[in-house]
Amino acid sequence: MSELIVPRHESVRVDGVLGDWQAITIKFSGEVLPRDRAEAFKGAMFAAYPGDLVFSKIDARNGAVGLIPDSIPKAVITPEYPVFTPKPEKLRPAFLNHLLRAAHFKADLQRKASGTSGRKRVTPEGFLSLEVPVPSLDEQDALVTVYAEALTRAEQLEQEAEVIERAGWQAFEAALGVAPPPPLPDRPVFVARFKDVERWSHDGILRGVTGSGSTTLEATTELLGNALLEVRHGCSKGPSKKSTPLRVLKISAVTKGRLDLAENKFIADEPALREQFALKKGDILMCRTNGTLAYVGMSALVESDIDDMIFPDKVIRVRPNLDKIEPEFLWRLLQVPAVRSQIEAAARTAVGNFAIGGKDIKALKVPLPTPAHQKDLAQALNDAVIRAKSKRTEATALRSAAWDAFESALFTPTEPSAA
Repeated sequence: MSELIVPRHESVRVDGVLGDWQAITIKFSGEVLPRDRAEAFKGAMFAAYPGDLVFSKIDARNGAVGLIPDSIPKAVITPEYPVFTPKPEKLRPAFLNHLLRAAHFKADLQRKASGTSGRKRVTPEGFLSLEVPVPSLDEQDALVTVYAEALTRAEQLEQEAEVIERAGWQAFEAALGVAPPPPLPDRPVFVARFKDVERWSHDGILRGVTGSGSTTLEATTELLGNALLEVRHGCSKGPSKKSTPLRVLKISAVTKGRLDLAENKFIADEPALREQFALKKGDILMCRTNGTLAYVGMSALVESDIDDMIFPDKVIRVRPNLDKIEPEFLWRLLQVPAVRSQIEAAARTAVGNFAIGGKDIKALKVPLPTPAHQKDLAQALNDAVIRAKSKRTEATALRSAAWDAFESALFTPTEPSAA
């Protein structure tokens, strides 16, 4: 590194007021960001500019090494942050930025840390003694270009996934007649004849006047309670400190909108608990209470019988009547804005938390097409979600493969280290 970068020692004196200078901090990811509280900076400081390499002596071994971004034209730092200027005839900034993130480089940097446990530091001398592979500038450009193209493609895949999933939800809502209304006309007043109005709402009036709106299924609006067999609060018994054959879900197992079985704790294994709070295929679990309103009522589908797990008191188990409502349809329905707005309106506050009860769930007004139509709608939405997930998985794999290719081009077992 001593052949690739030059120390910068440009003193800056500040007395609590930085003016057009910007104090910085370096994340373990290597991202250099403005520091929020800079008023305490006084005395001898040092300057750094876009493209300069900066690291934290105490945290470099954890990844706190990066380049000053263009968004910080004049950085000011303490002596705890050595500054170096890369030689332009040796290094491209983008290549250097990637090199600093490479696992091989980070491992070598960790070995340069010295001092007592917990206070190990990387000195400027230790950093400059690092040996790194340095391709030609053309080769650096090529490596960076290939990696950037892979990232661009991955971003495109994620955008495509977002479009597919959003379209799936929009089609689901439109078929049920619960899609958000279109914008009001650019007129302060318009007239509708009573006989032309489908229903007394912004959306209904617009449909009567303009004939707009997508085709919807014939669905009655009913109280959700009429389509349920049971609504039950969970187990209030506390978790066990010891391992047992029975586990209880955490509230976080359902707040993401899908069931995460990894979120659980042990609980006393009692036959009565297994019987009362069992999880069966088709059950819907809903978050009963949370400090964040958006999590209250969030639902998760139990896709198969679970013999060794129960649900806690902060979760409500909803068992649908299969003659009236399909479980997967209900799970999706509970997440559409038209139903979410009812849940949030019913939520009560106590001790900083929002909460709903079984009566609130039963009182939800929902569209109920025939079970056959419910199954078709749920399947169409599920297909869209799966296609979107596939694209996101492809994007993740593409990023990982591109990074592996970048690292393997520089660090191979047979390649000797080069300064």
